[in-house]
Amino acid sequence: MKPLKLLVIPFIAALGLAGLVAIAAEPAAPAVPAGPPGGPPQGPRNLMIKADDARVQNRTYHFDATNEEMPYSVFVSSKVDKKKPAPLIVTLHGLGMGPGIMMRAKALELAEAGGYILVAPMGYNIGGWYGSPVINMQRDKPVEPANLAELSEQDVMNVLGIVRKEFNVDPKRTYLMGHSMGGAGTLFLGSKHKNEWAAIAALAPAAFLLQPNIPAILDPLKDKPIMIVQGDKDTLVPPQNTHAWVDYLKDHKMNYQYIEIPGADHGSVIDQGLPDIYAFFAKQTRK
Repeated sequence: MKPLKLLVIPFIAALGLAGLVAIAAEPAAPAVPAGPPGGPPQGPRNLMIKADDARVQNRTYHFDATNEEMPYSVFVSSKVDKKKPAPLIVTLHGLGMGPGIMMRAKALELAEAGGYILVAPMGYNIGGWYGSPVINMQRDKPVEPANLAELSEQDVMNVLGIVRKEFNVDPKRTYLMGHSMGGAGTLFLGSKHKNEWAAIAALAPAAFLLQPNIPAILDPLKDKPIMIVQGDKDTLVPPQNTHAWVDYLKDHKMNYQYIEIPGADHGSVIDQGLPDIYAFFAKQTRK
């Protein structure tokens, strides 16, 4: 694997204001919904804390660790039969976003067709990083709370437990995916909680601070199907950063699929990459 320079600064500079290019095509909302404290400053756009599709259930649960009500979103395909175990996808949003960004039309269309339950946790707040190292967007202030990464990870696992308790979830067809910050979270949680997932998929993973520890993250996943999707026009998470992960997967002959989408940038890679991810998941069952 060739050593690569970590391109973190362009990412920080471009994402210093919440909003992201992931919703560049979304209209500005008249009001910004309040999210849990501690994340990056919320910008003028609709950060999609809640999904805006009537088919999605926007919920909260009580997070005992902080005594807060934590939002999450759930979609249940009409094909789900309570008498039969259903496949589940846990989907993780990017920095500055909320669960609703992962519950847009393309994701719901694919989840409906595949008979999935789709759940999007908050990850404690819009900049929690899901247990992976936190990139502090407020560089003149310390990360708050100090255990943000731990809380973000715990929130994801709490929501997974809630969904499993409520629905007849197939443990052999439970998948994890995420975009950008959520892609880094997917690699981290995919590795740390590897026995929970049949497969994982990362879209433009902003795994800059994980990159020095690629072997520690990927070696536990040697038998786990992994998919990585990257846009070749992404300037926030440049392809060369993602190539470091792909090179390791290739060099160690791991079970992976990599797709680099011509013309896709950091935002458009979501909708363009989802069909391939759903097709990949459909082929994977945990042994």
